[in-house]
Amino acid sequence: MQYNRCGKSGLLLPQISLGLWHNFGSVDSFENAESIAKTAFDRGITHFDLANNYGPVPGSAETNFGQILKNNFQGNLRDQIVISTKAGYTMWEGPYGDWGSRKYLLSSLDQSLKRMNVDYVDIFYSHRFDPETPLEETMMALDFAVRSGKALYAGISNYNPEQTREATEILKRLGTPCLIHQAKYSMFVRTPEEGLLNVLEEKGVGCIAFSPLAQGLLTDKYLKGIPENSRAHNPNGHLQETEVSEERIQKIIRLNEIAKERNQSLAQMALAWLLKDSRITSVLIGASSVGQLNNNLDSLNSLSFSADELKAIEMVLR
Repeated sequence: MQYNRCGKSGLLLPQISLGLWHNFGSVDSFENAESIAKTAFDRGITHFDLANNYGPVPGSAETNFGQILKNNFQGNLRDQIVISTKAGYTMWEGPYGDWGSRKYLLSSLDQSLKRMNVDYVDIFYSHRFDPETPLEETMMALDFAVRSGKALYAGISNYNPEQTREATEILKRLGTPCLIHQAKYSMFVRTPEEGLLNVLEEKGVGCIAFSPLAQGLLTDKYLKGIPENSRAHNPNGHLQETEVSEERIQKIIRLNEIAKERNQSLAQMALAWLLKDSRITSVLIGASSVGQLNNNLDSLNSLSFSADELKAIEMVLR
């Protein structure tokens, strides 16, 4: 595992980080989640990413991760891992359980610390931009979280380029530089290329890509259409059947052929493709099993692309 410097900071993050968005909630197998986390650490993943509402039920991923920490990461091992969490989406009923107010962010952080039974998190994010709350208030809450010792670094997620520029400038004035931006980025979702990555490079902010496999589309799962046990087949999932069009399937098939020529799975190539950009500090993966985790980590065995390979990929994606 290689560790990349996160923007202009002292913090190094692994090329691949583990996200606990799925498969770590109260409805999932705790033993499986624990095995995934332990294997991840053994293979060099030191960064574990959460949010207050991860589950289901909301909050249960943090509770389960807290138990995993207690079982496996006591003592100095806590100093060898980076824990991040976020607040910004709906967490509890009423007017104070959502968006970006100081009250919500700091209350949520306190609750997250209790669920995980830790004194601090390494990174605390504003999970999304709040159009109603002054951005200064949201950033002052992040600044306070760091100054109070409840977080070591501040980050933002799902902010557009203009919002990112303003947020980083406010945090710099406050004396708590923005460490990192977590952005949705994959071969199929290339929005960060439309200005965001340039802003992050200019401001010295790291970038971690989430949903790098486009909710499973960039795997071999959809080569023959929509399988019964897929996210797209689940009406409550984050991937809708309409996103798996015949045109999209043909692109997946062509990308898979390129990956095979590289002796990689499609998922491995998709992760390597993101890491080719030096502005990407880390790529955030999920895993439903130790086997899937290991397969994704093997993408690190072949990270370089020839000019012809990149051109062929662009021909498919355009």
